Amino acid sequence: MVVEVCNFFGVYLLYCTNPRYHGRVYVGFTVNPERRINQHNGGKRRGGAWKTSGRGPWDMVLIIHGFPSDVAALRFEWAWQHPHSSRRLTHVTRRTSRERQFDFHLRVLAHMLQTAPWCRLPLTIRWLKQEYCRDFPAGLEPPLHMPVAFGQVRAVKTKGVKPSEVNVATPKRCSICLKKFQDGDNDIPLHCFHPGCTMAAHMTCLSRAFLAKEPLHFLPIEGQCPGCKNLVLWGDLVRHHKGCYGNLEADPTSSQEHWTNELQL
Repeated sequence: MVVEVCNFFGVYLLYCTNPRYHGRVYVGFTVNPERRINQHNGGKRRGGAWKTSGRGPWDMVLIIHGFPSDVAALRFEWAWQHPHSSRRLTHVTRRTSRERQFDFHLRVLAHMLQTAPWCRLPLTIRWLKQEYCRDFPAGLEPPLHMPVAFGQVRAVKTKGVKPSEVNVATPKRCSICLKKFQDGDNDIPLHCFHPGCTMAAHMTCLSRAFLAKEPLHFLPIEGQCPGCKNLVLWGDLVRHHKGCYGNLEADPTSSQEHWTNELQL
């Protein structure tokens, strides 16, 4: 089964199956996993990276997706490629002589997913080929809001419509500050996606409410909807705003550059 994900930004891990270069790995960024693996295996002439050209075939075994923008994904890619140059990963020990490249990159990934700013992003860890799958090291399991998924993924354009484009009665005031929503307002309203809930609130208002118990952070992970009182993930609310209704737990969006592009390595 292939899962379709809209507004896709992913960082993947390749594994070389060529006997001459067997065991080598490569980390890259893509907005289309199916196209990208074909480019790698097709060589530089088909758009593949020079580091992978002529050394295939390659398997795309793992991909991390759910990044809110290409900038956030590219910064994650760079840190995964250069862990010892990233000021966020100074605690990660270097690869030992007995440690395989694949195992080392998984260990680096495990640390990254527990390190700010990535530990608060609504990411999905997806094993594309289950025969390569393995557990994360003890004590380095991904945060609870990051699901571990299995199977192929296909990047698609946004499915559905934005809540603001649905021809139904929607609240005219923020559920938290009670101020009226204004056309062209930079502080966009987020809507709850639970059936029957009409909650709508400014992004900044809802963010402050979700972060009431975490005042030192600026990016919420989850919180209680002021309307229906259900626990909702922040990433799901943002994706819902962009029209990504299906598969909310794994579906990324790219619209909120103003709260992700400033993530520093």
